[in-house]
Amino acid sequence: MVRKITLFLLIGTIIGCGSSKPAIVTTKKPVGWKYSKPIQNGSSSSNKTTTQPTSKPISTNEATRAYISQYSGVAMSNMKTYGIPASIILAQGILESGAGKGDLAMTANNHFGIKCHSDWTGDKVYKDDDSANECFRKYNQASESYQDHAMVLTGKKRYANLFTLPKGDYKAWAKGLKDAGYATDPRYPEKLISYIESYNLSQYDAKVLGKEMAKEEAKVLLEDNFGSDEASLYEIQKGDTFYSVSKKFNLTVEELKQKNNLTENTLSIGQKLIVK
Repeated sequence: MVRKITLFLLIGTIIGCGSSKPAIVTTKKPVGWKYSKPIQNGSSSSNKTTTQPTSKPISTNEATRAYISQYSGVAMSNMKTYGIPASIILAQGILESGAGKGDLAMTANNHFGIKCHSDWTGDKVYKDDDSANECFRKYNQASESYQDHAMVLTGKKRYANLFTLPKGDYKAWAKGLKDAGYATDPRYPEKLISYIESYNLSQYDAKVLGKEMAKEEAKVLLEDNFGSDEASLYEIQKGDTFYSVSKKFNLTVEELKQKNNLTENTLSIGQKLIVK
């Protein structure tokens, strides 16, 4: 009996000691789990990531077209008032101001590179040009620069010959500006003409002059691009339309208009068109 009691006590002691041992709990991580540190956006209170928007740099072509859109109205208005071709005004503005992005345009609203001269009493800025530290006119806004450009051309005797030229002959005006001393760059006329033809700036002259413009430009095209014996012309007859003439010479209506630099849809009897 004593042995049985001793045996039961021994078994109870062993069981009691085993039950006091703490259980070990393991947590199995999901397959592919990997710890990563939160990426913050510069603020210690946020764990969200942010993506900064990126802006695409504007191209020179886009900047130039935006400039034309912004200032074509004032150019045509000045053409009506002062007789300066809108195409020339815009081309000079683009060239002299870098389509509004140049230093003088940005800091002085000077879009035409107009220097102070002795008669200028307004604000001034200084910039290296043909010589060091030259004086240029400063305006409160760009529209004042456009107005002053017209005043310079109409008010100085050296530009008087410009106003004897046909308003539709932008090539003659470009050359005339150089001859009158507006710029010292020997390629100044070619640069103006390039802008006018690349961006079709003569369309704004046409809007001001209408039919008169069409006739003048057709004449200029004939003289500049063809000899009198080489030009292939067609004289408009009663009943002719752009469509009928274009079909007669295997052209599209648009090609016929482009050859003659025309924007309107009307033709006059006796009018001569370039067809080849």
